[in-house]
Amino acid sequence: MAAPQLTESTLTVEGQTLFYRQAEPAQQAPKLTVLLLHGIRFSSETWLQLRTLATLAESGYRAVAIDLPGLGRSKDAVAPAPVGQPAPGAFLKAVSEALCLGPAVVISPSLSGMYSLPFLFQHNHLLKAYVPVAPICTEKFTAEQYAQIKTPTLIVYGDQDVELGQASLNNLKHLPEHRVLVLQGAGHACYLDKPNEWHHGLLAFLQQLE
Repeated sequence: MAAPQLTESTLTVEGQTLFYRQAEPAQQAPKLTVLLLHGIRFSSETWLQLRTLATLAESGYRAVAIDLPGLGRSKDAVAPAPVGQPAPGAFLKAVSEALCLGPAVVISPSLSGMYSLPFLFQHNHLLKAYVPVAPICTEKFTAEQYAQIKTPTLIVYGDQDVELGQASLNNLKHLPEHRVLVLQGAGHACYLDKPNEWHHGLLAFLQQLE
């Protein structure tokens, strides 16, 4: 099988320059687009090193991983909200439009919840599915608000993540179309601790969306 095409580039969103990496299937049109966000100690490089980008592309998906403002190779970009506060949903909408994503599956670990959750609530039609990985800011929304969202959701957390993993699950479980993937023996960055289980669970979920 031909190797996926991996590229690096930048995009401009709301006057800020953001770095991103992209992996695409070598010999076919992508079945779905996946947008990968990251936590505060990480960047798009995490998904490159973990081979999540390559794994998605080899499975027929377009995978785009951005470096969030102020982090990674987007460190000179100014974030649209203070760390830990919900950012306007318009930010990821602008990212989506700049990258021509169309309705995408959004993977959102930890810190990136401040971006993905407002996007989920404000621009629901731009999400094909949602994969929150112990994100922050889940407590900023009510059970009633979650109940309105019909987006297919895969809630992921490590069973050793006693704080954010459990807290985010307790809020996100109010999403009606959810299923849960618990990575046994994994901490907060559960995808790093259990990459094979992470990729297996993610691909199984994506397959059901096709």
